[in-house]
Order: sequence, then C-alpha cells, then structure tokens
Amino acid sequence: MDVNYTPDEVLQYIAEEDVKFVRMAFCDIYGKQRNVAIMSSELPRAFQHGIAFDASAVEGFDLDVRSDLFLRPNASTLRALPWRPQIGRVAHMFCDIVHPGGSPFEADTRALLKQAVQEAADRGYTFQFGTEMEFYLFLLDDRGNPTRIPFDRAGYMDVAPEDKGENVRREICLTLEQMGIYPESSHHESGPGQNEIDFRYADPVAAADNAILFRSVVKAVAAQNGLCADFSPRPLPDHDGNGMHINLSASRNGQPLPPTALIPGLLNRARDMTLFLNPVEDSYLRLGRDKAPRYVSWSEENRSQLVRLPAADGEYRRLELRSPDSMTNPYLAFSLIIRACLEGMAEELPLPEAANYNTLSASQEQTRKLPRLPDTLPEAKAVARESPFIRSCVPARILERYL
Repeated sequence: MDVNYTPDEVLQYIAEEDVKFVRMAFCDIYGKQRNVAIMSSELPRAFQHGIAFDASAVEGFDLDVRSDLFLRPNASTLRALPWRPQIGRVAHMFCDIVHPGGSPFEADTRALLKQAVQEAADRGYTFQFGTEMEFYLFLLDDRGNPTRIPFDRAGYMDVAPEDKGENVRREICLTLEQMGIYPESSHHESGPGQNEIDFRYADPVAAADNAILFRSVVKAVAAQNGLCADFSPRPLPDHDGNGMHINLSASRNGQPLPPTALIPGLLNRARDMTLFLNPVEDSYLRLGRDKAPRYVSWSEENRSQLVRLPAADGEYRRLELRSPDSMTNPYLAFSLIIRACLEGMAEELPLPEAANYNTLSASQEQTRKLPRLPDTLPEAKAVARESPFIRSCVPARILERYL
C-alpha cells in the first residue's frame, strides 16, 4: 500500500475504501502509543485545524493550567489496519502535536527526531535505520490474563513442530506487508517462546514509526491467536532478555560513509544515552548477560560488543548497536544516536581499538580499560543528569521526567 499520500489523496482513499474510523496516533515521552479515533467525516477538520485532546492526562506531558493540545495528522503515514473489520474499515495516521497557536509541543519526541534529521541534512548527512525486535509469546489463563508460560520450548532458529511461533510470525509479517512495512527476516530466538523479526532499513522517522506500529501489530496478532506478546527486557529471569538492536548507516552528500565513521561518536556518548536506550529497572537485568553488552566497545561481527559490524557488502554494510531494548522510545533513541554520530564526526574523534574478543567471558585484564555501561537505572540517571550532551539534546520537560 502506498503510504506517500497528500491530504486530498487521503480523503479520496477514505471514501473509496469504506474507511469509517481514523486513529489519530501519537506517542508519550516513553514511546507508548496513544490515539483518539475520529469518524472519517471529521478528517477535513483534522487536516485544517487539528483535533484537540487533554494533554494533562498523558503521562510526561505535564500540562495543568493550559492543558489543550492539538493533533495534526501526517497524510504520508496513512495505513489501513488489516486486523480490523473490512466493512467500515479503520485507518491509522501519525500526528504532529502542537499548541493551540500552532507551535510545536516541546515533548513531542517524533518532532524531536525530525529536528535531528534536519540538522543532519543541513550538514549533508542522510541516515538510515533498521531494527531487530525480540519478544516472547506467552499463554493466557482461563480468564484471558497473561501468564509466564511460554508458547513453546524451542530454541534458536528451531523449526516446527518445536517452533510453535512459526505461523504467528508469518501472520505478523503478512500483516506488516499489507501496511506497507517490510520485514527482512523472522525466526525463533534462544528463549522458550521468544521470537525475532528484523526490518528493512528506512529513513529515521519512518523506521521509528515502523517500530511503534510493529509493537501494535505483534500484540494484536498474538491476541487473535489466544496469546500474549511481551517486549519487556527480561520477562523470564533464567532466559535471554528482549533486545531492540538498532542497525545504522549514513551517507554524506550522496556518498556512503564507512560504518566506522559513526562509531567514535556513538561510543563517546553511549553511557550518556543509556537512560533513554534502557529506561526501566529490568533493562539492567538484561545488560551483560546472554550476548547483551556490558562494556563500551566495538568489533567486527562479535555479538558481545556494544557496537558490532555485521558481515555484509555494499548498501547492506552497516553497524549494529546492541544495548537498546524495546522499552526505549525509538524517536528519542534515534535522535540521540544521530546527534552523537554528528558530534563525533564534527570533532573528528579517533576510532578506538577494536575489542576482538568476547567481552562477556574475557578476563579482568582484558576488560579493565573498557568503560562500562551503567549497571543500574539510578546510575544511568546520574550519568544523564551530569551530561551536557543530554541537556543539549533532550528538552527539559522530558529530561526531568526521565530523571
């Protein structure tokens, strides 16, 4: 489905495809998707004036005296929701959040990412992002409540019948394709009931939109199959956690950059950014275990590193940042990553020596010179609080709530 509509084309699509409801979607500062559904007849008003909502009821927006904000839909993000009824269909659009006078709302992290993308473009840089998102499938109890009983007991890249998630992943991928979102691959992960679906690279805002929609699709398809999807960092204490690995590449003035050009900036600000890439207490039960990184390091291919360079050629050459988990707000994470890379290139930071060994099993002698990621959420908050980089990139309203 074409997702590059203009407002007039959206209105035509709505009429031709029997769309009766439009979900006006946005995210709070933590990356949780919210929406208000309007009748399709209200869409012209939404394009012209926006749809008002009570921002004081949204966690992190913190507006009490003047609490009205407006949602203005982005026509280019129109997508029909395939799992909703086909008669009286439901469509979805991401929205800009603005004050009544039309000025951008300071805590709109999608707008923050757009600003970072524009800042990069002004310097001649174009970034591409892709995500690899892991999740568990759990059974429901007799009352339909989630349990911690995995859907299967399969392991890494197992096949049916051990892998019971095969058909669920297939349904997820086909649903995403119908929405114009294109997965690259899917497989069973290491944990029982754990799955992974990887995305084709896209521009940063589209990639973040896709990550948000992906969570919704997975949860909806899981529910239709009588299951619960869990994206939390470590849902089972004795098994692998869920990561959201971020793949990244860039070009300057149309010429691809070697991935190593981005590494110095990323490593330099990795500790500063950790609070936003790993924002909950359980995030720190995952780091340093089961191939999730503990140290600020990089290497070719080695999965114990914070940054690794996967084996690939040509346009698929990229770097992979392995610390984030799915509790991150992708808009905020991507904006920080872009700005860290830009800073590193502007300051011509040197490329640190590669750590060509497994940092999870290495001796203290090997790792003693490597900086460590924060060990706990309070430590991550303390690092962010003292970071001039974070204060320059994250609006005070957002930073105060994360701290």
